Amino acid sequence: MIEPFPSSGIDLPSPTLSARLRELGDYLAAPSVGRLTEEQRALALGIARRLIADIAAQLDVGIDAAALWSDWLRGGIPSAQRIAVACFARAEEHRWRGQIAQLGGETPTADDAGAEIAEDAAEAISSDVDRTALALRIADRRRFDGQGNPCIALVDLDADVRRALLLDVAAWQLARSSADVDGAALLGEAVRSAIEAAPNDHGIDHAAAAYRAALGPDIGRASAIAIARHDWPSLIALAAVETQRSYGAMAIALLTAEIASLPALLAPLGLDRRTIAPLEVSLAMLPARAVSGANAGDEPAARLAAFSSFDGLPGDGA
Repeated sequence: MIEPFPSSGIDLPSPTLSARLRELGDYLAAPSVGRLTEEQRALALGIARRLIADIAAQLDVGIDAAALWSDWLRGGIPSAQRIAVACFARAEEHRWRGQIAQLGGETPTADDAGAEIAEDAAEAISSDVDRTALALRIADRRRFDGQGNPCIALVDLDADVRRALLLDVAAWQLARSSADVDGAALLGEAVRSAIEAAPNDHGIDHAAAAYRAALGPDIGRASAIAIARHDWPSLIALAAVETQRSYGAMAIALLTAEIASLPALLAPLGLDRRTIAPLEVSLAMLPARAVSGANAGDEPAARLAAFSSFDGLPGDGA
């Protein structure tokens, strides 16, 4: 429940004005804190809309997802605070991975010799690794809709958040339809079944754990290859398992980390600073990062300069 804006003796004629003044008050309270860009807002809002539509479809009781979203867009999403972290994490990961396309496919990578080493290593990977790597890619693909827009797969959604959203959608439907006793019972049964239903597929955390197990002692090598290729999903997955985080939590940890803290964050992967250099460059190039500290503005130039001396796949003596 959003608290009304404190009275200042001026009548506020609309909720919109009240919300704008609340936003301004937050800004004036901390002017130097970075705010969301329009791109970040749009991405997070789109992810939230697709998530809520998927939740409504899961209930399968004739819910008008478009009307639901329209109502919540005007009045606010009941579980906004619960889904904010997941939506932000997915949006920021999408922005990061989208840098390759924005740069016309030309991003800092290893030179030809380093790329050949990576290819040779990939060819030597066992079939178990191939299968689990493919499963990881499939799990990642479920995190996009049919048009390639980022979304949150329901199988990856926290159980408590999923339950809260199901209850919110059901409450909206009940209030909108003025259902009779039988209709309310049917809706209640749909909610119960959806909450108790076991996912049909394994999520990205399960796929990440299987991939890491298949790699065995080769995890450091695989992580280095992932960095050299800018294969960020594989890197996030392996780092998540090694640091005992969820995929989403690891993505947020990387995307908000200060550049200087990356070696410590990725220490469980056994990577040296030279190996991590392309990752540092890529993160430094991402605009409007919510860095866990200040003064990150000079990082891009410094990291690009460091990368200019990068002459092979790290750790191979190239």
